[in-house]
Amino acid sequence: MAANVPSFTLNTGYKVPSVGIGCWMGSPGGGETVEQMCKTALQAGYRHIDTAYGYGNEEYVGKAIRESGVPRSDIFLVTKLPNQHHHKVGASFAESLAKLGVDYVDLYLMHWPQAATEANAPVPADASPTFVETWRAMEALLDTGRVRSIGVSNFSVKLLEVLLRETTVVPAANQVECHPCLPSFELKKWCEEKGILLTAYSPLGRPKEYEGKPIFLQDPDVVDIAQRIGATPGRVALSWGVQRGTAVIPKSENPERIRQNINVSRRVTLVELSEEQMAVLDAIHKKPGMHRSLLRYHEYSTDGKIFGWTYEQLGWNMTKGGIVAQST
Repeated sequence: MAANVPSFTLNTGYKVPSVGIGCWMGSPGGGETVEQMCKTALQAGYRHIDTAYGYGNEEYVGKAIRESGVPRSDIFLVTKLPNQHHHKVGASFAESLAKLGVDYVDLYLMHWPQAATEANAPVPADASPTFVETWRAMEALLDTGRVRSIGVSNFSVKLLEVLLRETTVVPAANQVECHPCLPSFELKKWCEEKGILLTAYSPLGRPKEYEGKPIFLQDPDVVDIAQRIGATPGRVALSWGVQRGTAVIPKSENPERIRQNINVSRRVTLVELSEEQMAVLDAIHKKPGMHRSLLRYHEYSTDGKIFGWTYEQLGWNMTKGGIVAQST
């Protein structure tokens, strides 16, 4: 039985469950762990699964779907184009489809606007293939009947404005890091005005502190709200995300936490937050040291670039380390 969570309607008319399960395991692969995680999630009532070519586990996600007993038509399946395949969109999509072992995917995303060579060396922002060229190739996939909707990931307003000006199809979704430390109000408002669903990856941030980054699930205000309504801080954060109009895709290998994130005996899934509670959560990022990304990819290079692009080229109002330069 599917969990009782709201659905959002994409600009293509297809519906997507507001809560999904993310399949990034912290590094490519995961194999049987991912397979079991997806099986547990489907058993718990999840009907939205998010993976990517770059996650290195599409075949195990597909195996979990086939062996779950849940009809394929009941599952909203997302996968993504990797940076090193921007020059061969059709071939890469066919490879993902074969690995997943399905006839179609519900949503195919450009994982990052940055292209890379086959050896995974960054391609300069103004060199071919540009994200506009890549998107045009993705538009052609809609005619194959093998993908129902296409979208982007990690796109800023700056890049989306270029994309919409230069191409035909408006992305159905934009998947970005989004949580109380990084609520991205400006991006959310812009996407809503254009009919683009904002989807939050890492909606729970990180469960453990590292390199001095905050854990908002331990913030006193989040804990207080959770205690008052009898929910876990994680369910409060996910409920905040959905209630503000974003889809959320938490990831957990822990079977009990997977179930906690989406259901209590499938009767009650998300909690309803008051306007006052929503306002408190909306303001978490205003606390000292809290307005920032919580992800490690900001530390991958010593020059402050993300996969070869500067924050300015990405259109991200951040300084090195993923710290937001000013309130947005």
